[in-house]
Amino acid sequence: MDKTKFISNLDELIQKSCEIENELFEKNNVKRGLRNQDHTGVLVGLTNIGDVVGYEKKNDTLNPIPGKLIYRGIDVEEISENCMKENRHGFDETIYLLLTGKLPNKSELEFFTEYLSSLRELPAPFVNNMITLRGENIMNVLARSVLILYTYDQNPEDLSLRNLVEQSLSLIAKFPTIIAYAYHSRRHAYHRKTLSIRHPQLEMSTAENFLYMLKGPDKYTKLEADLLDLSLVLHAEHGGGNNSTFTMRVTSSSRTDTYSAVSSAIASLKGPLHGGANLKVLDMMENIKENIKDWSSEKEMKEYLNKMLKKEVYDKSGKIYGIGHAIYTLSDPRALLLKQHAKALAIEKDKYEEFHLYELLEELAPIAFSEFKGSSSNKLVCANVDLYSGFVYSCIGIKKELYTPLFAMSRIAGWCAHRIEELTFSSRRIIRPAYKNVYSRQPYISLDDRD
Repeated sequence: MDKTKFISNLDELIQKSCEIENELFEKNNVKRGLRNQDHTGVLVGLTNIGDVVGYEKKNDTLNPIPGKLIYRGIDVEEISENCMKENRHGFDETIYLLLTGKLPNKSELEFFTEYLSSLRELPAPFVNNMITLRGENIMNVLARSVLILYTYDQNPEDLSLRNLVEQSLSLIAKFPTIIAYAYHSRRHAYHRKTLSIRHPQLEMSTAENFLYMLKGPDKYTKLEADLLDLSLVLHAEHGGGNNSTFTMRVTSSSRTDTYSAVSSAIASLKGPLHGGANLKVLDMMENIKENIKDWSSEKEMKEYLNKMLKKEVYDKSGKIYGIGHAIYTLSDPRALLLKQHAKALAIEKDKYEEFHLYELLEELAPIAFSEFKGSSSNKLVCANVDLYSGFVYSCIGIKKELYTPLFAMSRIAGWCAHRIEELTFSSRRIIRPAYKNVYSRQPYISLDDRD
């Protein structure tokens, strides 16, 4: 048989063997994507760490409510707004809260911040190898870097609480350094740019230190650092049900080492359906800016959104990226907080007209969606955090290839809190869901009798 024909035939056979009809899921009461019929998530565990609220359930009816994101019982809005009111960055405080369940007092926060800062440096041999640890996708470099750090740990397999905490704090502190170095290495290797490796600054906050390593001294403003810190606080945790955190808990439940579990969560977040959503928003907005002549025209915007929903323009997927969420219905609190402060950044960067275009889309997209779906649909959609996060990063001057790594730089805090909980709570058990086999039975045919 011709090789090309054989491979083509192999593809067809594999494709056929993977087909499972939609009706079989309903027939066997299987929740596709771990989603119930009402689109809520299937409960698979309990946690003390975070909660995501977008509706109330009464008498089997979902009642939409303004969205809330809760860290250890505290509304993230309270955390972020109080830190900004006191003119200080809140990510370190958020890490402490997620790990311990309580807010630190002044002396605890000061010591914790100093301790985290002391862990930012990477081992010297590791830094020397960063140039050869190249890759077009920084998320892959990040995952490989985490696995390499396993070899520098004297007790990598130790699952005692003390060691889990030490490993977690070390990775949380080192993520910004790895990401910044990976970015510069990528620019050097693939774009022939000067290789700039800056030492972490111990006296700076996580956000400011990252901007310093990324851009250099005096290359960023206070407002940029403030908005990056806000983004880190808002992305640090999102309940146990998001894909990467669930991946972290599944792998951790097998009692694998911290570095393997974290790399698995990174792999999950790398997927475009999870960590890359704000990239799709930015790309979509570029398309909208090219195709709408008057950025202030509600009529033009609504007409173009209708074409998007009808799969006539942009990527013809029928989606409006940055609109809608699996849990949030009336509002995504992260989007509201980012939007509130993004306006000042847009003015500073002379991008207010573009910011207003985002506002216009946020206002008109739910209306267009409702009209497109018709009166039979009761699904409510709102702007999600991805609508504004990419815009904020672009205003700060952060390149697109860093958007998902930035997500990981923040979410590592929540991942580690969930890993420690998964390995510590008394009723733990390896996570092992069931799959029902629906492939038809067939007889075994001897080799000489096969077609």
